[in-house]
Amino acid sequence: MSRHPTAGLPARNPVAPSIVAARFGIGEVVRHRMFDFRGVIFDVDPSFANSEEWYEAIPEGIRPDRDQPFYHLLAENTESSYVAYVSQQNLVPDDSDEPVDHPAIAGLFTDYEDGRYRLRPVHRH
Repeated sequence: MSRHPTAGLPARNPVAPSIVAARFGIGEVVRHRMFDFRGVIFDVDPSFANSEEWYEAIPEGIRPDRDQPFYHLLAENTESSYVAYVSQQNLVPDDSDEPVDHPAIAGLFTDYEDGRYRLRPVHRH
């Protein structure tokens, strides 16, 4: 009788990372929980996927957990338009029912209706 190649080795019990479901979707308009800006989501990372320098630059007292979805936003505030990278814990739905005024929106999205934008078909994957 031949032995199995792993016979006698300690059993491996890998621990799968917990997966947090994305609360928001592409095209949805959201607002930052602490800072005065809002934006439309154009991409979602299932967990933190930015540079270590970016993460460490966030003050420790408000630094978000890495193991949650992070959202790429076409963002705006009263002064400018920009791209933001925000953790799920820091986003809330935007209830203003106003479109976002960002110059890149027309390249990615079509109509704005019911608080969200429709992704242009050429950008779907």
